[in-house]
Amino acid sequence: MGVKTTLPSYELGFYALAVTCAVLYSGSGIFEASRDSANRKAFRDGIKPGWHYFGRKMDAADFEWVMWFTSFRNVIVFALSGHVLFAKICSMTVPQHRAVVYMLYGVLAVLGSMGLVYMMIVLSHCLVLYSVALAKQKWLCFVAGLCCLASFKLEPFSSWQSGFATGAFDLQDVLFYGGCGFTIMRCMSFALESCERKEGIYSIFDLLKYNFYLPFFFFGPVMTFDQFHAQVSTRELRRKDDEMRNIRVHALLHVGAVIAVDIFFHFFYILTLPSDLKFVNRLSDWSLAGLAYSNLVYDWVKAAVMFGVTNTIARLDHLDPPQPPKCITMLYVFAETHFDRGINDWLCKYVYDHIGENHDNIIKELIATIATFAVTTLWLGPCEIVYIWSVFNCFGLNFELWVQKFFQWEPFAKLEAKMSAATSRRIRAAFGAVNFWAIVLYNILALNSLEFAQLVTKRLLLTGFPVSTLSIWFITYCGVQLIKERERILAIEEEKGDKAKAE
Repeated sequence: MGVKTTLPSYELGFYALAVTCAVLYSGSGIFEASRDSANRKAFRDGIKPGWHYFGRKMDAADFEWVMWFTSFRNVIVFALSGHVLFAKICSMTVPQHRAVVYMLYGVLAVLGSMGLVYMMIVLSHCLVLYSVALAKQKWLCFVAGLCCLASFKLEPFSSWQSGFATGAFDLQDVLFYGGCGFTIMRCMSFALESCERKEGIYSIFDLLKYNFYLPFFFFGPVMTFDQFHAQVSTRELRRKDDEMRNIRVHALLHVGAVIAVDIFFHFFYILTLPSDLKFVNRLSDWSLAGLAYSNLVYDWVKAAVMFGVTNTIARLDHLDPPQPPKCITMLYVFAETHFDRGINDWLCKYVYDHIGENHDNIIKELIATIATFAVTTLWLGPCEIVYIWSVFNCFGLNFELWVQKFFQWEPFAKLEAKMSAATSRRIRAAFGAVNFWAIVLYNILALNSLEFAQLVTKRLLLTGFPVSTLSIWFITYCGVQLIKERERILAIEEEKGDKAKAE
């Protein structure tokens, strides 16, 4: 049935009320648990002093978030502000050379923060993959690129290369592996796009301009080379109507998100609580479900802020970067589940869509997903928890297609055709609710621990059955219906926009 199927207003109102009450009830349990555990010895490393005047401690378990917005906040702001300043001057004076200015500033920033040896490591990998690209053989580019990526993800090669880097500041490892990992993905994109070019090959200067664009260098997102090259080569720099207003609005939203997370961490210790399974096991089923879900929401907020900041700067540079990841609250299908849209676009273009084609054939889809998650596993760093995460998500993506194909058989298709559109939407939402929790449970594996994921699964499916299981499933069903309603409204607005453009 179509996405524009509507439901009665009173029904949607009931769904909204049910979800709101459930979130408040679950949140109150997490708040009480956070308050009671503030002075617990087991949480001493994760809970640090916060608002002294209000007597509140804060959850400081996320090392990266704390470093970004405390120790290295001024450095990050200074470096990115410098890029914006030089980029603006260049775009006003010599817009045809702006890519060169971006590259020079990026090289100097990387050199100043990480040192000459690190720069040599990055340049050596760029040179290797550029040399391979000269052969214009896609399979060779893939093999060479994956080998280079493996050298940063597997021992002893990883430790050997990181040993050359000088310095000992807190974020060094994050910057080292982040910059090197994204460099390899960009170089692979460059090599594969060079293979597609009918005449000649792009120059190594094009590769360096692409790789050393500072806002994307350390933390992404990845823009494929063809998109970056086309956009950065544009000489006529024009902005769309209200583009600057939208950029300012998004910048303020990111600042607001950082402030909101800081406030949230003073009342809800969602990152520290899962570290003590004995304590977490005392929580109610609703609080435990809310704790698992809130961990995924936080990870999305973290990714949205990180990519949002770099995307805002890229938009100031007249680029159209990959959008932030779709909110986990809006997801109920595996096909749309990702926390890094840049890597997702990269994988779709060069692996998933290339092998799976139109994604209708079960065998091709299976091969495509296995290949995609094999590359993803290497990108994340092979280890037991990543293997488990990849297997479950690969299965989830394929299972969706199997279920879709199963219900497309003639008996089921005829049965659905006899139903009203609203009834079909309700049935689909019921299946979507199950899928939603499969996505949550599969992904907290990577965000927390296998033990915490097992505890949540056991409580929700076994210990809590049938009361907690069915009640949480029903609330999730209500949430999926609200998501579908939002999709319906967006589809109608998009259709109106297309009609207006056509006229």
